[in-house]
Amino acid sequence: MIELPKNDNIIEVKGLVKKFGFKIVLRKVDLFLQRGDFLALFGHNGAGKTTLIQILCSLMLPTSGKVRVAGFDPRYDREALCKIIGVISHNTYLYDNLSAFENLKFYGMMYDVVNLNEKIEELMDLVGLSEYMNDHVQTFSRGMQQRLSVARAIIHDPLILFLDEPYTGLDQQGAEDLKHLLEKFRDQGKTIIMTSHNLDRGLELCDQAAILVAGTLVYKKDIGKIIKDDFKQTYLKLSEGKTLPMQVVL
Repeated sequence: MIELPKNDNIIEVKGLVKKFGFKIVLRKVDLFLQRGDFLALFGHNGAGKTTLIQILCSLMLPTSGKVRVAGFDPRYDREALCKIIGVISHNTYLYDNLSAFENLKFYGMMYDVVNLNEKIEELMDLVGLSEYMNDHVQTFSRGMQQRLSVARAIIHDPLILFLDEPYTGLDQQGAEDLKHLLEKFRDQGKTIIMTSHNLDRGLELCDQAAILVAGTLVYKKDIGKIIKDDFKQTYLKLSEGKTLPMQVVL
């Protein structure tokens, strides 16, 4: 049983800086989310979205600043953190020489999932791959691999989901299936951070939206306070480096 931080923030990022040599990728990012929040994080390529996700997932170390996920410091509590998070990204984290079933079996055993075989059958049906259960992943299309990656990420029923462009490679039906799945997770009270280039898709699902520009979190608002057309104009102006009224900038 995970004990949440006393201040109710399940994700805390304060003054986060990430450098690669002399290049600053994240610039003193502050981000606070409570349990059940669904944040859509927008930004052009190179804005720092993937780097932020990788730090939160303990896949990359920060240069400086404070990061806490469900009270854990990703730098030192990686094993405990991995048990409560699910990650979907450009990397599927699948083994090409194993079948779909064997991949899920491997991850399920790693997480000590009970009734594992039944869980795998349930997930394969959920992502529309039941008939390919015994096929090797190397024979899968990119979209099929992404579907299986979704199953891999949720096999242990994670408390928090980090989704870095999760729609990559999915066909129209796969994208629609993922949308319904994310809606289900949102309704279950899971905490979700999703990066996306698709403004319409992100705004449709999230309850908070944020924009990252050149490593700086320049905008964050509740979805109820956002008018989509205005947000799109704001996104374009921020991405172009234009000044905006202070009320829309963090």
